[in-house]
Amino acid sequence: MKPLDELSFDNRFARLGDTYSTAVLPQPLDEPKLVVASPEALTLLNLDPSVAEDPRLAQIGAGHALWAEAEPRAMVYSGHQFGVYNPRLGDGRGLLLGEVVNDAGEHWDLHLKGAGSTPYSRMGDGRAVLRSSIREFLASEHLHALGIPTSRALCVTASSTSVYRERRERGAMLIRLAQSHVRFGHFEYFYYTRQHDALRELVDQVIGWHYPDCLEHPEPYGSFFRQVLERTAAMIARWQAYGFCHGVMNTDNMSILGITFDFGPYAFLDDFDARFICNHSDDTGRYAFENQVPIAHWNLAALAQALTPLVQVEALRASMELFLPIYEAEWLDLMRRRLGFASARDEDKTLVQRLLRLMQGSAVDYTRFFRELGDSPADEALRRLREDFVNLPGFDAWAADYRARLALEGGDPAGRRARMHAVNPKYILRNYLAQQAIEAAEQDNFGPVRELHRVLAHPFDEQPGMQRYAERPPEWGKHLEISCSS
Repeated sequence: MKPLDELSFDNRFARLGDTYSTAVLPQPLDEPKLVVASPEALTLLNLDPSVAEDPRLAQIGAGHALWAEAEPRAMVYSGHQFGVYNPRLGDGRGLLLGEVVNDAGEHWDLHLKGAGSTPYSRMGDGRAVLRSSIREFLASEHLHALGIPTSRALCVTASSTSVYRERRERGAMLIRLAQSHVRFGHFEYFYYTRQHDALRELVDQVIGWHYPDCLEHPEPYGSFFRQVLERTAAMIARWQAYGFCHGVMNTDNMSILGITFDFGPYAFLDDFDARFICNHSDDTGRYAFENQVPIAHWNLAALAQALTPLVQVEALRASMELFLPIYEAEWLDLMRRRLGFASARDEDKTLVQRLLRLMQGSAVDYTRFFRELGDSPADEALRRLREDFVNLPGFDAWAADYRARLALEGGDPAGRRARMHAVNPKYILRNYLAQQAIEAAEQDNFGPVRELHRVLAHPFDEQPGMQRYAERPPEWGKHLEISCSS
């Protein structure tokens, strides 16, 4: 493990030059205090977790200091926001500090979010608030623990600097990690501004950095798009299987690596509701839970359009046709495992769909249902869970078919329990839990957010003394309004 000041940088994106980004220095926050740090994220950089106790981390995390080899840049891109094309976006409140190379040879972008205004801030202050920074930190690390592809979060630093959103709040910064911060919107920007040479150069670099096997393909650009599509489909399948709602699936929030990116008004489902909208700014429900699959397909079509100078339209269309089959296979595989099935049968899709239809309108807690289904033998679990359903004859019919399907699996109850608990979390990041931790942090009590992070880092494990984090949410906790500034 390395000390904080001995990271090795290789700033590949910065070397692309001013066509792709602008040099900007962070604007420091006043009186920085480290709120929380992720030991696992620190180890990705070969940093010892004890680095969290080093006061220099808070100085870097609040923009007061930089690593000697850091080269802060604000990236330029565009994107479709709620279906409408915005020709110039870019890093309006974040800076790519540089790319760290760890001992395994992996490149990790260090990105400072809330670092102040940039040429792309669009009249904004470029700041982030403590509330949104904590929410992104918790979500990034929790999704990783669930096995959902995601950017990572290194640490959150609070300050005494005031930031004005719906109200006066405390400014904060988040250091997040990803192996790339390139988005669909990067390619849209160079396509729509007719900078097709720059588009080709960016695609070439991204392929060389992240998709080198495409270079062995006779049509490397077409292969690149197909792999992005495959990764995106797999990510969305995991969102849907675990009840994660992103809230703002604009194309500038879609990662070229197929990882969850740019957390804002996200939420996990409490009661199952396919029509759930987690962003109170989403008046039309464009990004409702049930729309995440078609919106991901729509966003991929926008990326495909941006790649038309490099790839034949017929090839792009052929790849687009693969999205739904890839998504469905990934989703159904995970849902089978969530129900305790180790094998695949033709009737499984119908069985899962029937269950979700029964859940709709019954106020069934989505996370707890699967965990409790595996907690005890099937007959006992089904008798207990039956009480949560409105359509009792429908549930009884489903339960009979589930028992019959489970009997085909064979095996012992203990094996079934272990198998199901390995994929069904006991702990999920509920909005009310995040809100309670945020309210404490705003009063300089960082213990609750640190404890919540520790619990959520091991969502599948039984954790003695932490049962309160696995309880059903209070009614008020199901109706918190989360906005884009969150």
